[in-house]
Amino acid sequence: MPKETMTIFDELKARGLIAQMTNEEEIKNLINNGKATFYIGFDCTADSLTAGHFMALTLMKRLQMAGNKPIALIGGGTTMIGDPSGRTDMRKMLTKEDIDHNAECFKRQMEKFIDFGEGKAKMINNADWLLKLNYVEMLRDVGACFSVNNMLRAECYKQRMEKGLSFLEFNYMIMQSYDFYYLFRNYDCNLQFGGDDQWSNMLGGTELIRRKLGKDANAMTITLLTDSQGKKMGKTAGNAVWLDPKKTSPYDFYQYWRNVADADVLKCIRMLTFLPLEQIDAMDGWEGSQLNTAKEILAYELTKLVHGEEEAEKAQSAAKALFVGGGASADMPTTELTEADLKDGAVQVADLLVIGKMAPSKGEAKRLIQQGGILVGDEKVERFDAALTAELLKGEGVVLKKGKKTYRRFVLK
Repeated sequence: MPKETMTIFDELKARGLIAQMTNEEEIKNLINNGKATFYIGFDCTADSLTAGHFMALTLMKRLQMAGNKPIALIGGGTTMIGDPSGRTDMRKMLTKEDIDHNAECFKRQMEKFIDFGEGKAKMINNADWLLKLNYVEMLRDVGACFSVNNMLRAECYKQRMEKGLSFLEFNYMIMQSYDFYYLFRNYDCNLQFGGDDQWSNMLGGTELIRRKLGKDANAMTITLLTDSQGKKMGKTAGNAVWLDPKKTSPYDFYQYWRNVADADVLKCIRMLTFLPLEQIDAMDGWEGSQLNTAKEILAYELTKLVHGEEEAEKAQSAAKALFVGGGASADMPTTELTEADLKDGAVQVADLLVIGKMAPSKGEAKRLIQQGGILVGDEKVERFDAALTAELLKGEGVVLKKGKKTYRRFVLK
């Protein structure tokens, strides 16, 4: 099919984004004709969105550009329960104050991607209705519509049955289903999107709408972003890759995508960027050094989307300066130290790796040193207890390197 006649549904399919859906013809008709009022839920489990949320944000943007109306549903209520999907243990319980704070952080980040102007996208918090529900009324009104037998067959619950599933989490599907029912009734929301691990919860919503209102609503899941080993992408050194520049600097964000495996780069470009499909198709035969160029394109495009063009340019320049010349760059990510970080006028390299988030723990930092993967400047660190003095850390500071691609400058102020 010529790309110029491609519909938004065709584009989602060509980019490999569509996983499962309730009714292909109805969904195609809705989104191709700009008739979808759709929602995606975001539980406020942290004070920043992550690279894992990126697919949902770009999907919302694509659909809005095609004339559809997004609802970003902030999970102020559902976060009080905690989603068991994809979890082997129960989530940490957060206070209402924590959840409200996280919700505000999410809003600020989403506004960079989605147009929340008058008559466009809406941002709604499910705490507005979930926290007001009366338990007995809820049981009678909604509980009667759910079969426990069907719920226990859902993938999100099955994987938890061996370790134990709390009754608290067992209610999550009912809460999410109630959200869709509420949005359908009050906001004419006719479509729900989510990650493929949300399929059971989303079907619960369409079934509740059918049983309570006798009407059809639709749901579609998007492919989870996994690497060639099947692991979810969006983590580095055991930590999430955050969209907040204070938690993951634009340079580190750029480097994460610059360092994806050769087998994953074209898939990521197709699913996450807004580059034309013709341009991406032309890269299909790329190999060797061309794949490095593809990784630079991926890293630049995503950093530009999240942090803006100026930060993307800086990150790219810093990465190239370090890769080509191995020297310092003004745009290199830098950690400022204080006297409190020093002990007897020095600080161990292993501690710096943890402070600079180049390693998740001191044990892991020591393992990296033992494997010969850490350099100070161009000198390999040989000893676990190697330390840098205050004098070395003053002025221009010291550059630590982890492998060939991760750099950080440490400066004592």
